[in-house]
Amino acid sequence: MELEKVTKADKRRYDDACGAALGMEYVGERWALLLIRELLLGPRRFGELRGGLPGISANVLTQRLAGLEAAGIVERHRLPPPANAQVYALTPWGQEAEPVVLALAKWALRAPTHDPTLPFSAVSLMLSLKMLLVAERAGEWRARIAFRLGDDPYVATLADRALTVARGVAEEVDATLSGRPSAFLPVVFGRRSLDDALAEGAIALTGNRATAERFVTLFQLPPKVE
Repeated sequence: MELEKVTKADKRRYDDACGAALGMEYVGERWALLLIRELLLGPRRFGELRGGLPGISANVLTQRLAGLEAAGIVERHRLPPPANAQVYALTPWGQEAEPVVLALAKWALRAPTHDPTLPFSAVSLMLSLKMLLVAERAGEWRARIAFRLGDDPYVATLADRALTVARGVAEEVDATLSGRPSAFLPVVFGRRSLDDALAEGAIALTGNRATAERFVTLFQLPPKVE
């Protein structure tokens, strides 16, 4: 008797009616959830996605994008001239995964094994600011800070005790901070002062220095699990 052929997709199914099981069928493949993370702040080209995920191969990236597209989580667009390039973007349903991604990240940051010296993408930095803002520290203060992270421009807007982040350039900001994403980690989440990072040249600042100095004190990592 001929053995029944089982596809790889069938092997990955959990045969469980729980929504968590179905969710894992969509994003449980290695790199899938991180691809969603990289697209949360807007469309990206194939090369930009590889830049944000230096450990992924072109072949695996192609496979994961195809899988997410087939699931209705990612879609392709073509930018108008002069760019005329293909980009990948989250569908409206895919964008709804943002609180899931942020909640998982915040939960995992409590692990004693978290290693902040590993590669850290620009998108990761901006989402971590949104995720780890301490609302009580912000109070009713309002500020708009631009970030230049390599070739990527971002804007963080603080209002109503919440932070929104977006990719792009804003005309009116209080200050602009430039540097590698990893340079901001010890300043925003550690004990290094912004003055030290500026003096060393790890971060550059234009605009209102007092605003930038206050802004970087508004964030806190969750406590480590005992």
